[in-house]
Amino acid sequence: MLKLLLDEHISAEVATAVQRRNRSLVIHSMVQWESGNFLGKEDSVCLLEAAKQRLTLVTYDRRTMPPLLKLWAEEGRSHGGVVFVDEKTISPADTGGLVRALISLAGEVGEMDWTNQVYFLRSGR
Repeated sequence: MLKLLLDEHISAEVATAVQRRNRSLVIHSMVQWESGNFLGKEDSVCLLEAAKQRLTLVTYDRRTMPPLLKLWAEEGRSHGGVVFVDEKTISPADTGGLVRALISLAGEVGEMDWTNQVYFLRSGR
């Protein structure tokens, strides 16, 4: 089942808005998750704890996250899934667009096992 963790560069307003529109979808903002203890931590630390909690990370980070995922795959390490958002498709300032896309994604594929899944979110989803 899809449970989301928004990286620290995504506004906590997104999590609040998603929860208002879909109360059954579990979504956390990095700012509030684990009392903010993972803010500023390395990607690998956040991804590891997210995997332990079966959370899928939502991120705009297409610079450092893909090499980390490649390394983990080569090492046989599992993660809870990653949803990449492209800033050219859904601007980080477009809270409503991101909220709609995440709710749509959850409705379409939310019941699948997200372990080691990588997904590229587009607007209009």
